[in-house]
Amino acid sequence: MAMRRRTFIGTVLASSLSTFGATLGLSQNRPHVAVIGAGAFGGWTALHLLRSGAKVTLLDAWGPGHSRASSGGESRVIRHAYGKHIYVEMVKRSLELWHESSEAWDRPLLHVSGVLHMYQTGTSIDLDADGSRMSELSVPHEILQHDDLAKRYPQINLDNIESAMYEPTTGYLLARRACQAVVDAFVEEGGDYRTAYVQPGTVSNGRMANIAMSDGSNLSADQFIFACGPWLKNMFPEALGPHLKISRQEMFYFGTPADDNRYDAGALPAWTDIGDEVWYGVPGGEQRGFKIADDAMGPPHDPSSTKRLVSEKGIKSASDYIGYRFPGLKGAPLIESRVCQYTNTPDGDFIADRHPEAENTWLLGGGSGHGFKLGPALGEMVAAQVLGEKTVEETFALARFEK
Repeated sequence: MAMRRRTFIGTVLASSLSTFGATLGLSQNRPHVAVIGAGAFGGWTALHLLRSGAKVTLLDAWGPGHSRASSGGESRVIRHAYGKHIYVEMVKRSLELWHESSEAWDRPLLHVSGVLHMYQTGTSIDLDADGSRMSELSVPHEILQHDDLAKRYPQINLDNIESAMYEPTTGYLLARRACQAVVDAFVEEGGDYRTAYVQPGTVSNGRMANIAMSDGSNLSADQFIFACGPWLKNMFPEALGPHLKISRQEMFYFGTPADDNRYDAGALPAWTDIGDEVWYGVPGGEQRGFKIADDAMGPPHDPSSTKRLVSEKGIKSASDYIGYRFPGLKGAPLIESRVCQYTNTPDGDFIADRHPEAENTWLLGGGSGHGFKLGPALGEMVAAQVLGEKTVEETFALARFEK
């Protein structure tokens, strides 16, 4: 089902395409953009470009939300609590687009379970500053002290938890399904999607003329956007190699007791536990068990060749943690596990900028473990940049690494 209404930015961009084409000296007013990577960043960027009037070809080596992708898996937390104002704004916009899309496509991609951020004694997080940023944008939230938490969530062991922030309007997203839904909408609305492994073409005279496809053919376009997650580092070793670290991350799903809904979505929100270590999780939803993960950066990881088996150390750590913080789950069986990756930048901010040697080539990545939720807003921003209606956001520019 197509979107019921066009976004404002889409209308503005569509009206400017004739000028854009003339500026670039294109052979026709409708620019052709090739987007490589159909994850949260690439899929949403392709969809926004299409709705803005561009001709768009979207490519992915294994398909949207595939098992090796950073955007794969069952669920992702969406939250407003951030240390930078730009992310609070982007999450607010993304949440609007997630709601809009779930309704228009008749696919429940967003589950509003709320998110509870628990802060341990001595944490460096400035709770008042986070709350202030959210208040400025009229984002609903509530500060809870220890005793209030104990009354509301008796199934949580609150040892060492000093305070918490609760966001009632957020929750978790169905990641793999969302990637597929975005590509389905893209195709239904006239986009060209292909499953193909792609390599960058040669850069000459400040431009990339084409990309090399796995079937031996080449694809030409006016603009190229590489949104390839952890594969970006090896695709562009000189431009991105120094700025990206790919880390191995483990997540676990534990079985909850039969006929005990205390650990299901509804009884518990999605949550984070912030101290010397940071754990996060999603209560039992989609009949997949109680999901938890350690947010610490893991060891180096090759997204193409590394075996995706969780470690015994990781299992024990997760089991010990869940038994401590959620006593009713002590000894709970591990029913599923997954190994994925973070594509980390030194400062944790994304990369969304032109290739330093190719003005028609864009590099989009560096999700750093928190990018999925922001895909809709980031895609909207990048589409505007590619179509000449917005300058590169300094927070995500490559130039910041040179300071």
